[in-house]
Amino acid sequence: MDKFVIEGGVPLCGELEIKPAKNAILPCLAASLLTSEEIIFNNSASLNDICSMLSLLDHLGVKIGGNVGGALTLKADNIKSLVAPYDLVRKMRASILVLGPLLARFKKAKVSFPGGCAIGPRPIDQHLKGLESLGAKIDVEEGYIIATTDGLRGGEVVFDKVTVGGTENLLMASILANGKTTIFNAAREPEVVDLGNLLIKMGAKIEGLGTDKIVIEGVKEVKGAIHSPIPDRIEAGTIMAATAITKGKVKLKNCFKENLESPIIKLEEMGFSLNFDGNSITVGSGKEIRSTDITTAPFPGFPTDLQAQFVALLTQAEGTSTVKEEIFESRFMHINELQRMGADIKIEGNIAVVRGKNELKGAEVMASDLRASASLVIAGLVAQGKTVVNRIYHLDRGYERFEERLETLGARIRRVK
Repeated sequence: MDKFVIEGGVPLCGELEIKPAKNAILPCLAASLLTSEEIIFNNSASLNDICSMLSLLDHLGVKIGGNVGGALTLKADNIKSLVAPYDLVRKMRASILVLGPLLARFKKAKVSFPGGCAIGPRPIDQHLKGLESLGAKIDVEEGYIIATTDGLRGGEVVFDKVTVGGTENLLMASILANGKTTIFNAAREPEVVDLGNLLIKMGAKIEGLGTDKIVIEGVKEVKGAIHSPIPDRIEAGTIMAATAITKGKVKLKNCFKENLESPIIKLEEMGFSLNFDGNSITVGSGKEIRSTDITTAPFPGFPTDLQAQFVALLTQAEGTSTVKEEIFESRFMHINELQRMGADIKIEGNIAVVRGKNELKGAEVMASDLRASASLVIAGLVAQGKTVVNRIYHLDRGYERFEERLETLGARIRRVK
């Protein structure tokens, strides 16, 4: 397995263009199943998760052209299978997003329960409940979801809790349902809005994107479209935290301020200077890093996908900070590894108490999931001596050539095969 070797102590400086968002691209790729016409993506990112989704779509019979990391063309005019098998689905939770489109267009789907990072239970009961509200019959057999319908019908979907994937699945399913569908307690994340914008280009009738109530008027069919996925706000937030912890200065190009308001507010509370120029954000260091308190929440709250990175940053703040994780129950696995590097952190239930301004020392550490990997890299950038981050295949799922991009900013980091 590959690992990173990092020599800390160098401020990050320079410019970096943010890549398209993994969590926006994945549902948009699944949306190609809704039409026999071409869907063209002007840009993409070279990530393991995107390759996994393309492998699944290829298995189903979608014709794929172009290059991962560049422009992609998908055409689902000759679907060969309605089964998403375990071997392809187990690698990535987003695979469940083929369920809604397959059911809507072909009236049947058999999808294995998905895999992904080990950050706690992420049940798909809300997806299935929502599809049943539209007239689907759901059975579970031998680890597979078997969904059938004689035609989806519009209805009211009330999520018990906010679910990004559930909202995306129901959006895709309902655009071909007969009649009006209303989704209550819908996710407001920018990636959901981006998917909705693609569906509208394809001919869907959707109102309320970006709010907790989305109304869809079903249509008989949708067409092809050309789309440019939004920039990755999580990659942007990760680079912001890395810049801040090293007391550097980096200009992030191609990132949307409105999608980063919560982490921006926290960085400003911590004493960092941020300058905004169109779709560019420059992060600069302050005189000292101040403590702050963070609680993760659905958008527009603080993203759970940035929690681990900001925990690493808070180890260098003056005073004591608290980080409350409200989304996933097992998302503090990076803390044991940060403690190996000298971090003073205690876990009290779903709260991490971070006593800051303690010197981190390089150590050999193990990544447990995608964002934990980024947290350990960020800590390694400021730690004295050499840090070795093992199992970085997690990180490759969500960051394109992460070490190369950090190197362009001056980081001393290399990948060891």
